[in-house]
Amino acid sequence: MTDAERGEGERRVIGVDWGEKRIGISISDPRGKLAAPAGFLTRRAGKRPPIAKLIERAKELGAHAFIFGLPLDGNGDDTPRATEVRAVAAEVGRRTGFRVDLVDERFTTSAARRAVRVMGGRPEERPGQVDALAATVLLQHALDHRR
Repeated sequence: MTDAERGEGERRVIGVDWGEKRIGISISDPRGKLAAPAGFLTRRAGKRPPIAKLIERAKELGAHAFIFGLPLDGNGDDTPRATEVRAVAAEVGRRTGFRVDLVDERFTTSAARRAVRVMGGRPEERPGQVDALAATVLLQHALDHRR
């Protein structure tokens, strides 16, 4: 029996922190209230963005919607990477038919780095975990604002 047949998972949302080297991933609980880290994907320089792998991961996690972090500059204006994120988010929505929202991700990575330090870790030794945690921070923020 699938999650959908059990009535579970309809509200699961995947959070995406789209970086230059890694893509942090988080997932909400079935009720869409709590975010948790769900790993990361590695990007390869000079290669196409791993959109198919991201979609595959979202389906494995039972997600039916996406929240992408939008990397704006200090004034809230688009950066070159924000333009890339907008294009990727549009492509993900086109390929899946899922809802895709964009949220300001300023300061999520610094918040994730602080959290790793508070837990006694060194962010530079755990870059993938920092990216997944940044995705969790942005997804939790978006979930909290939906209520």
